[in-house]
Amino acid sequence: MTGAKRSSDVAETLIRSTGERLTTARVQVLRVLLEAGRALSHHEVEQRVSREMPIDRVTIYRVLEWLTKEKLAHKIAGDDRVWRFDVPVSGNSENRTHFKCTSCGQIMGLENQIGPKALKVPVGYSARSLEVVVRGLCASCGNGQDGSRRSN
Repeated sequence: MTGAKRSSDVAETLIRSTGERLTTARVQVLRVLLEAGRALSHHEVEQRVSREMPIDRVTIYRVLEWLTKEKLAHKIAGDDRVWRFDVPVSGNSENRTHFKCTSCGQIMGLENQIGPKALKVPVGYSARSLEVVVRGLCASCGNGQDGSRRSN
């Protein structure tokens, strides 16, 4: 089974698990997010989906919002104020941990290190979800010692 076929099968299974309609647009957008390995902007999703089939940008936006609502995707703002979308690592959409490269801007999901129950909140408050952003340099941008790109 090819990677794209396997990703499509996973996307179909996840969408069916919501009890909502299975559409080609939903499958294609979720497949692209599953294969990306990092958070993608609406424009990046549109470019990747259009390689396979024409889906208009409004439909892609609506699918991304639907995936977020159904907790099949995360929505995170980049430093450039552009929303990016990715799939939850290990299927947990309540706790969001992302790594943002301060050099190239890449955003990727991480396995959660802590959950909301580990935080001390005031009496009477109840933590339900947790969002953590770790900032640093990705493997392509440097060794993590400073904020500048490595020179080659």
